[in-house]
Amino acid sequence: MTIPAVPRTASFTALLVGILLAVGLSGCAPGQGPDRTEILWDTWGVPHVYGASTDSLMYAFGWAQMRAHGDRVLRLYGEARGRAAEYWGEEHLASDRRVRTLELPEHARRWADDQDMPFGGYVEAFVAGMNAYAEAHPDRIADARTAVLPVQPTDVFAHTLRTVHATFVAGEDLQRTRPWRRAGSNAWAVGPSRSASGNAMLLTNPHLPWGDRFTWFEAQLRGPDIDAYGAALLGMPFPAVAFNDRLGWTHTVNPIDASDLYRLSLTEGGYRWDGGVRPFNTDTKVLKVKQPDGSLRADTLTVRRSVHGPVVGQRDGEALALRIAGLTQSKVFEQYWRMLRATTLSQFEAALRRQQMPMFNTVYADADGHILYHFGGRVPKRDRGGWSYWQGVVPGDTSATLWNAVHDYEELPRVVDPPSGWVQNANEPPFTATLPPRVAPAEVPGYMTPRAPAESAYMFRPQRSIEMLAGDSSITFEELQAYKNDTRMLAADRLLDDLLPAARASGRASARRAADVLENWDRTADAESQGSVLFARWLRAMVEGAEDPFATPYRPGAPRTTPDGLADPEAAVQTLETVAQQVRQRHDSLTVAWGDVHRLVGPNGSYPASGSDGLFGTFRVLKYGEMEDGRRRARFGDSYVALTEFTEDGPRAKAVLPYGNASQSGSPHRGDQFRLHAEKKMRPVWLRRDSVRAHLEHRKAF
Repeated sequence: MTIPAVPRTASFTALLVGILLAVGLSGCAPGQGPDRTEILWDTWGVPHVYGASTDSLMYAFGWAQMRAHGDRVLRLYGEARGRAAEYWGEEHLASDRRVRTLELPEHARRWADDQDMPFGGYVEAFVAGMNAYAEAHPDRIADARTAVLPVQPTDVFAHTLRTVHATFVAGEDLQRTRPWRRAGSNAWAVGPSRSASGNAMLLTNPHLPWGDRFTWFEAQLRGPDIDAYGAALLGMPFPAVAFNDRLGWTHTVNPIDASDLYRLSLTEGGYRWDGGVRPFNTDTKVLKVKQPDGSLRADTLTVRRSVHGPVVGQRDGEALALRIAGLTQSKVFEQYWRMLRATTLSQFEAALRRQQMPMFNTVYADADGHILYHFGGRVPKRDRGGWSYWQGVVPGDTSATLWNAVHDYEELPRVVDPPSGWVQNANEPPFTATLPPRVAPAEVPGYMTPRAPAESAYMFRPQRSIEMLAGDSSITFEELQAYKNDTRMLAADRLLDDLLPAARASGRASARRAADVLENWDRTADAESQGSVLFARWLRAMVEGAEDPFATPYRPGAPRTTPDGLADPEAAVQTLETVAQQVRQRHDSLTVAWGDVHRLVGPNGSYPASGSDGLFGTFRVLKYGEMEDGRRRARFGDSYVALTEFTEDGPRAKAVLPYGNASQSGSPHRGDQFRLHAEKKMRPVWLRRDSVRAHLEHRKAF
């Protein structure tokens, strides 16, 4: 349906609700979907959204996101507009200048104009549901956030561009002026030959910062021709990782180069280009900045566009221009909608072939027993240079480095139904997606992905992933949960056999005492583990203090056994003594328990954490920030975990969203799953309406 182009006022919302429900209740053939539009919130705050039509389904999904995260999603949309300083003050100006320099609002307007129906209408309905919630419950939205209302479809697209393209794709290129930590993830697909039940199974486990634009929102969407369950990145109208009755998928961040910085030699009239001079296309933008007294001041921004893209910085008298792949691929929502509705591998891959998402590995499993790994994204075709060349700043004065085409779906690394019976990824290059390898480095252009991580230590987590999968020929659903919660520090198995003898041979009492602690340690990052605090601090100091501290660095030809050993055992012992003194001073003991230092902190309490940085080879990933009392608080890592088994009776699933499915002030679901996560437990996923009703917390009918 087409939503009328009328002013977005209270009367508009009332009109739209009537249209959506009238169309929904009369336009859905029997058996195609629910006979009414409603949201059933279960006792974990997960909305099960039932739409009589697809428009009403999306309307209700927007309503649900606003109810759970209204203040946060409005802030994100305000930032994506590049108007956050206008709404909330000077501290947002740097963000606004970045958004406006990259011209994300202009790209968003083009995306909105480029949507095909009915998909553009779905986005409009999603936005209308958000606005309707805000109008119906003004007391539940912070006064400061109402400046963003009403939400527009362009906000959804600008937010997607800011999150995916400007952060995931171009984040490392932009970090020269605004650092960000590259996200990670674990993913497994277990085929029937590796599964104890003979059913395919899927492990979904993205690792993202806890909050902001990386917030996951878990939901079930059920309407005509769709019944999907998964998690959407907040503010987006589709689950990014999900499953339906027949299939499911998850994503991991892949080592892909889909953006580049170009060095421009400035000269009179512009910049040097192919032996001549090319002028910049220049615009002057005026940004408004809210002052403490409520007045607005003007801030002027000059945007210079080159043939490569906008100028985002300057260094040594030269301009730096940024080129990002995928900015003109506007049909991301349509692609994911087709993925959600697919029922076979061929249908699913037909959706992936659209290549509207500019990056991410996809790991997939289905009820027919197929499993898939695909290194996805828009990888530019380049005429010269390997990975290292394109990771630097590229000469921008010649058309020889200007890319315009990207690799087709079939040209990207792909593994389907391997003899091993499993595929996995933990953010490493695609060559260990399964073993024996099904993707050979010689088949992949050097600029597409590195042959190995930049630092050898970052292979420990993928190797622990492979070690668990390859070591069990008959994996049960219960074992899948146990493997997901594994906290063994694989790095200890590779390094302690060198470190402990060297420490004892040093003859120094402090080194021997530290060695004794590590000798008796269980080599995990479980909450009760004693010795892990010492080991983690030592290994981090080693990695940060040397280019490669290992006797044998990572070798692609030995993907399960390298890196190994210590390049300089004596220096390693000296580092051990130094960090042992630091641990003792800070925690009064070398055997302080991991969970006494590392915490899961929410509105309702603090819990001992189990899990560590993947640097140490731990599969259960948590990263921490310092707290005032010397302890550390989890802020990054296991952000959504789901296990799915595709049985004859339909999918069986468990999940946990540690920080909870709401951020809105007063919600009981802020941090309500920290205890579950601390206890390494997961909650059942309720898929049938009768199961949801048996665990019902709140109902909203439209």
